[in-house]
Amino acid sequence: MKVLIVGSGGREHAIAWSVSKSPKVDKIYCAPGNAGIAELAECVDIGAMEFDRLADFAQEKGIDLTIIGMDDPLVGGIVDVFEAKGLRVFGPRKNAAILEGSKAFSKDLMKKYNIPTAAYENFDDPKKALEYLRTEAKFPIVLKADGLALGKGVLICKDLQEAEDGVKEIMEDKKFGTAGNTMVIEEFMTGREVSVLSFVDGSTIRTMTSAQDHKRAQDGDQGLNTGGMGTFSPSPFYTDEVDEFCRKYVYQPTVDAMAAEGRPFKGIIFFGLMLTADGPKVLEYNARFGDPEAQVVLPRMKNDIVEVMEACIDGKLDQVDLQFEDNAAVCVVLASDGYPVKYEKEVPMYGFENFKDKEGYYCFHAGTKQKDGQIVTNGGRVLGITATGKDLKEARKNAYAATEWISFANKYMRHDIGKAIDEA
Repeated sequence: MKVLIVGSGGREHAIAWSVSKSPKVDKIYCAPGNAGIAELAECVDIGAMEFDRLADFAQEKGIDLTIIGMDDPLVGGIVDVFEAKGLRVFGPRKNAAILEGSKAFSKDLMKKYNIPTAAYENFDDPKKALEYLRTEAKFPIVLKADGLALGKGVLICKDLQEAEDGVKEIMEDKKFGTAGNTMVIEEFMTGREVSVLSFVDGSTIRTMTSAQDHKRAQDGDQGLNTGGMGTFSPSPFYTDEVDEFCRKYVYQPTVDAMAAEGRPFKGIIFFGLMLTADGPKVLEYNARFGDPEAQVVLPRMKNDIVEVMEACIDGKLDQVDLQFEDNAAVCVVLASDGYPVKYEKEVPMYGFENFKDKEGYYCFHAGTKQKDGQIVTNGGRVLGITATGKDLKEARKNAYAATEWISFANKYMRHDIGKAIDEA
């Protein structure tokens, strides 16, 4: 088979690594890819939002399967463009990707189908949002830009002043662009956050192993929200009881709700859960693999990823027994100092050879590129250093040891990824 992967981050590198292990696959392309993906695939200089060019490329090369890694093209309808040309593609159609593309849609869906989530109100008029905050809101409260905002369009406001500033930022100053035309105001939930990824074929769902992300830039969950500074899998807080509850009240009901709305979902549903005192509740849905969650979940998966994805496309997921290793994985993100605000790019990097032939150690590239034969930084999140171990403590020790194998001038990381493991 020939496979095309669309995207350029650490998630797409993890997907490419998984695909490269499949005996069915003999050629991988990635558009646009990065320096790490280039070791596994032929990188093609086509942007993820150039749907027609990508589909034409897939036709021209006789691609058997295209995998869409990123949220923007999915929400924009890339799957519909590929399907219209008779191409096999893995990911939800536009009318299903709205599950991630609109927070207001997903909240309304959960309310309609009794899927547990935080209480909320939707607003498309900033004056009405402010009136609600001044008269009815309980603080702290959460403001969410409705559309895609690179994982950053969520503000937690501890008092009215912060909330008023937040409305201005999202709805008036349009800090997140058109994503802020509509805004969700939501009750603030406390508890442990857990991410559960799942494969879906329109009616059947198969959940993957759990993971937990660290979003803040600095140790101790301080600093600004980022795309994610590291993650671990499985989460010790995701117990059998939690799993049983979510299967019954969250996972299958979400798939059934989308089908009932005439929006059958095929692809990956990422469930962001909050384990509250009142039981698990849905924080958010994503319509694709998480980044960096994919970097800890995929190395633990026993199945051939291509077989599972084809089963999703063909509506045969009920025939798949999804299995994961009885181990653990931790991913520590190496970022450029100053991320997520301002940072230097094109800094030379060294030490990649240290990962060659080392079982259970992975260096997933996110923001990297080749320049004059040298791998240099090309983004805020640069690499995801992942290691496995028999348990979380061992995986954590291995991952942090492996972060020392790579050097670059403005290397920055958190030192407490997976620290919660010690409290579990």
